[in-house]
Formats: sequence, structure tokens, C-alpha cells
Amino acid sequence: MNYIALNGWIYCGFGGEKKPREFIDWAAEKGLDGVELTIGDCLPADTPEAEAKELAAYAKEKGVGLRTLAAGFGWGKWLCADDPAERAEAVALASGCLRLASWLGAETVLVVPGATRVAWDASHAEVSYKNAWENATESVRKLIPVAEETGVNLALENVWNRFLISPMEWKLFLDQFDSPRVGMYFDVANCCLVARPEDYPEILGDRIKAVHLKNFEESDCAGGLHGFGDDVFKGVVDFAKLFAAFAKAGYKGPFAVEMIPFSRLPDLVMPDAALAEKMVSQISKLKEIAKTA
Repeated sequence: MNYIALNGWIYCGFGGEKKPREFIDWAAEKGLDGVELTIGDCLPADTPEAEAKELAAYAKEKGVGLRTLAAGFGWGKWLCADDPAERAEAVALASGCLRLASWLGAETVLVVPGATRVAWDASHAEVSYKNAWENATESVRKLIPVAEETGVNLALENVWNRFLISPMEWKLFLDQFDSPRVGMYFDVANCCLVARPEDYPEILGDRIKAVHLKNFEESDCAGGLHGFGDDVFKGVVDFAKLFAAFAKAGYKGPFAVEMIPFSRLPDLVMPDAALAEKMVSQISKLKEIAKTA
């Protein structure tokens, strides 16, 4: 493992309280491999091409990688929605993210595919699993030409969306596209509710385009949102086993630490400078563990 970035929500917040250059400067000072800018938050979705390329040059000058971008719009605009207008909007947003990533020199964009139901948001119409599969498939097919034209991976993230739950479901879903530009952004903690994270590399192999590192503390048999804490090493993820599984699968892609401590709800406040500082030392420890895998 030679690249672990830090996700932007920790340092920049959900409203872009810190700007990309501030994040890059801080990461350079801390000796991090890279940063994962968050589209629609610290990085405006309508960032012009010239500005994006200037930012890419700035990061390169500072020695900070920009290999992945994360976009959260998929929680509100679903690629799998029953409403054709909403799907079209989600496709347009994802297309814009892919183009922005290409200007920045990023290789992968995280996109949430939508959901069948979101437990904490009853405002969105529910979608049956069958329809979610068919609708998301249609949307992704529309995005493949953009991904292939830009040379950027469209990486769908496993989230608590009651859709694409197991590694075998992910394999079946992704294999239907027969495109190396469509894959999974694997969040190792998000899957703990239903599966072992170390099983995903073995089954999915190079379909995994990027990886989020965090942890999950189970309680009452499974656990809820409060299980996502503020310490990478507190939880059920066995990083030695996980990195060994990635090594065996030949994974060479990027990792990014994404810490959103829902354990602090209802008092969650981001950005969190102290948490960002803590992650610097924890990233170093993760690298040490990976060396022995």
C-alpha cells in the first residue's frame, strides 16, 4: 500500500468551510499522500475546467495526490429512482462529476447509486429492489460513454441503502456492464452490518476501484449509526486480514480514510480539526499494518 488519502468532509466540513487549497496545504504539511475532495462541498460541482486544472497543478506542486473524488448528491437524487426526471438529473450530476475529475487528473469518482429506502429520510419515495436494479442499470449504461471518454472510473459506493447488499450482488450488478470504467467504491465499515469486509476483495477483484477506510462498533447484535466512531481502530474491522485480502487480490488502487463520527449524534459537528489531526497518526499506523500483509 503506497497511497492513503484523507476524505474532505473531516477537514473541510459539509458546507465547504475549508477550501481545496487549504486542505491541500494542510495535507502537504502533514506529509499525507493525498486528499479526497468532496464535490458539492469543498469543491463546487460547477468548478470551471481552467480552475480545476490550476488546482490540479497546485496539488502536484505540493506533492499531494488527487486520485479520488467523493460526491454525496446520490442521497438526494437517485440513479435508481422510479421518476425518470430524477434519474436524468442524477445522470447529469454524475456526468459532471466525471468531467470534473478528468480535469483534476483524478482516476475515480464515488457516487451513491440511490436506495430502495433511507431509514433517516422518509421524504423520498421508496423504490422496489427490482426497480432499483433496473433503473440503476439504465442510468449506469448512460454514464459509461462519459466514463470511457474521460478515462475516469464511475465507482458506486456500498452504503446503508437496502440495495446491493452482499459482494455477490455487487459482482452480478457490475458484470452486466462489461466496462472497466464501472466499478465499486468499497467502504469497509459500511458492509460490516451484513458481511465481512475481507470477503469483498476476493470476490470482486479489480471491480473495486477505490476503498474507504473506517471502522464500525457493533452493539445489540448489529449496531446502528452510532457504531461509526472517531477512531479507525475501534470496531470489528480486522485491518491485518483486510489488507492481506487486498494483497492477495492484487489491489493497487487508492485508499482514503473517511471518518464521519455518527457516534456523536445529535452533536456531530464538521469540520473537525482535532479529528483530522488524529487521522494523520492513524493513517501512519494503517500503513504499518499493511506492510506486514
